[in-house]
Amino acid sequence: MFRQTHIRLTFINSIVFIVLISILGSIIYFYTDNKLYEDVNQSLLKSVDHYQNTDGPENSQGDKLGEDDQAPKFMGRDPRILTLIWDENGNLLAGENRGTMIFQGNEKLIRPKKYGTLEDVQVENFSFRYVAFKTELPQVGKITVQVIRNVNSEKELLDRLLLIILIGCGVGIICAVASGYFLAGRALVPIKKSWQKQQQFVSDASHELRTPLAVIQAKTDLLFRAPQATIQEKILDVSTISKESRRLSKLVTNLLTLARSDSDQLEMKKSTFQLDELLKEILQQYEEIAMYQEKTLRLEAPEPVAFLADKERFHQLIVILLDNAMKYTKEGGDILLSCTQSHSSILLKVQDTGIGIPERDIPKIFDRFYQSDKARTEAEGTGLGLSIAKWIIDKHHGKIKVHSIVGEGTKIEITFPKSQK
Repeated sequence: MFRQTHIRLTFINSIVFIVLISILGSIIYFYTDNKLYEDVNQSLLKSVDHYQNTDGPENSQGDKLGEDDQAPKFMGRDPRILTLIWDENGNLLAGENRGTMIFQGNEKLIRPKKYGTLEDVQVENFSFRYVAFKTELPQVGKITVQVIRNVNSEKELLDRLLLIILIGCGVGIICAVASGYFLAGRALVPIKKSWQKQQQFVSDASHELRTPLAVIQAKTDLLFRAPQATIQEKILDVSTISKESRRLSKLVTNLLTLARSDSDQLEMKKSTFQLDELLKEILQQYEEIAMYQEKTLRLEAPEPVAFLADKERFHQLIVILLDNAMKYTKEGGDILLSCTQSHSSILLKVQDTGIGIPERDIPKIFDRFYQSDKARTEAEGTGLGLSIAKWIIDKHHGKIKVHSIVGEGTKIEITFPKSQK
């Protein structure tokens, strides 16, 4: 699948690069063409203006062209420009001028076909550019004046430039394909990682879902085998089914929350509330459980703390953190929940004297379905709680720090900015 995508991306990137290289080469060629011929065009047009501002073409002594003087002559302003005179029958009126000898015998090639515009023509191995116009002289009659200039040097320079551009484009195409292949590979790296994470997520979710379903199915089969038994006789099986059903429901809810968070379907409904009062309410719900498990649960909130946040999600965050602290703290342990504020931030801290987390596992505890080996042996869980907690913290622009020593306990510190944008 990724190989085909890689090929498609390489093709698209290569096409983009080739188009850009072609556009750049065309711009360079036509810009150079315009600049090279700019002087030629101006010289030809100035020669036309010079002729039209006089009574007719001048000979080398400055006299007017007469009936007996029908040879084409150089224009007085630019010696590189020749003037050819054609009669109304299309015959070249040529003399012995050395500059026009090349045109004798090539009248069909050089004869003007368009008037008033700049045209190019090839005669033997020479390139010329000309402009022609019709006029009438009293002594000669209707004639066609053709102002022409050799552009061999400009043509040769443009041909060399075109060759260089074509070679450059060929090399550029090879480089474009190579660059397109490389960039396509780089672009696929995050996609491959996301795909692998998705595959791992589906695999882990299937594993976690399969366990409670297998237990429920096994206990249900046992109940069907004893249809005459009372609930009291099968209370352990019913209790196990109920427990696994609640676990399954919680797992599905967490999976749905994470799936919606990935697609940004869950929005934070932020409002101002008293964070210290919310902590007291949650702590009251855990006091009886902590007393039953012979654990000490304390709250430190020395002053009222007003906070702009999603109260429901914040309640979920604190419950997740307290659940983990209670789960991994043994009897006689101590759990501290504190909340303090400064001028610009709010610090929330959850500290316990539980089993701790190995240092190598701390960066991974917020990954989905991740649990350290020791945690799995000590308590049951799905490994989704801290992933949801991290998502809630990120949505409130918080920063989290985890300090833990194996056998001594764990401290989680979360800093939230007071100004929630």
